[in-house]
Amino acid sequence: MIVLRPAAAGLPCATIWLKPNRALSRRDLRRWIVVLAALALTTAGLGAWQGNVFAPLFALVESSAVALALGVAWRAGDRSERITLDATSLEVQSLPGRRSARFQSYWVRVRLGEGEGRHRLLLTSHGRELEIGAFLADEERIELSRKLMVLLADLHPQPRR
Repeated sequence: MIVLRPAAAGLPCATIWLKPNRALSRRDLRRWIVVLAALALTTAGLGAWQGNVFAPLFALVESSAVALALGVAWRAGDRSERITLDATSLEVQSLPGRRSARFQSYWVRVRLGEGEGRHRLLLTSHGRELEIGAFLADEERIELSRKLMVLLADLHPQPRR
């Protein structure tokens, strides 16, 4: 998901938030885990009724493992990137981590390259390269590259020859 907060009269910088798309809220995730656990325990109860005494134990272990895996996958959706662009610099900050990179906005170039079966959105300047939006879909990375190119061109218009 790409959220653009354009520069306002009092604020000289534009901010772009990049967040992965989520299909479930925290409450919906809990409900889904409860439904899966109830189905597994019901099936295990039927198995125990027919003589498989280990089925409920296996269902408890399996339900716990599935809940843990879904929780880890859901928490991976908390990551995001904030791109702040003003007349002098373009800064990319990865959240919740502390990774941050700063480029001079005049020299930074936005490049959309192929790699690993998907498009890679790269910011390059002075021999440095940074991939952004790796968690976005290909269409979103293409849209982001266009938005960044437009914002950079608006900040530093090229002289006419």
